[in-house]
Amino acid sequence: MIVVKIGGGKGLNLAGLCEDVAALLRAGQRLVLVHGGAETTDELAAALGHPAQYVTSTSGHVSRRTDRRTLEIFEMAYCGQINKGLVERLQGLGVNAVGLSGLDGGLLRGTRKDVLRIVENGRQKVLRDDFTGKVEQVNRGLLTLLLDNGYFPVLTPPALSFNHEAINVDGDRAAAAVAAALHADTLILLTSAPGLLARFPDESSLLTNLSLADLGNAQDYAKGKMKRKVLAAQEALQGGVSQVVIGDGRRPEPLRAALAGEGTKIEG
Repeated sequence: MIVVKIGGGKGLNLAGLCEDVAALLRAGQRLVLVHGGAETTDELAAALGHPAQYVTSTSGHVSRRTDRRTLEIFEMAYCGQINKGLVERLQGLGVNAVGLSGLDGGLLRGTRKDVLRIVENGRQKVLRDDFTGKVEQVNRGLLTLLLDNGYFPVLTPPALSFNHEAINVDGDRAAAAVAAALHADTLILLTSAPGLLARFPDESSLLTNLSLADLGNAQDYAKGKMKRKVLAAQEALQGGVSQVVIGDGRRPEPLRAALAGEGTKIEG
């Protein structure tokens, strides 16, 4: 079992990814795809007159400010345009893809944060109207039902809170939770970089082989969204996943390249 997570950046080779998925499925590989879509969401939010805002938590992680209107726009982009676009591509390649959000069938469940503590202009602030959280439960039975009957799940946030509210959750960490729930052998995180870089943005400083223990120091040089990927890798490995590969989603055959060891390979 392999779980693949892709972001929503325009530089990703979606055609190559979908062709890789189709080839691997024909060869008998079991796969689940999880996707993001921040860039498309930002474009849609601007077009609808509600521009995206990003906040930095007290722990240094950057995330989308998700008020109720932003959540609605998020769902339009993630659950609508991006998810169905991927399903359309895959169906055209003979893949019986099914697009689901974390809301459907209670696929991804978690707790909505009561407050979000952020740092703004050097001062701490508390947000109370934010719809964010973290995946704590995965409906493994639903995914297994689909996989066992020949369907290919294409999954996306948001998740469903335990109070039945849609919540914005990090896609990389959601993919890690899915991989752990399915007892996956491998989690692949495809991004717009060759992998984890020791000296960002110097792509010649690619780190090729790391252990779970190494990730404790990785946050010191992981920049921007790569911090979330490092955290997701830690959570996946701690959840029993054998290996995580952070690979380059821009290259030809991005998924097969990652499986061949191209990128940053992390083992427990």
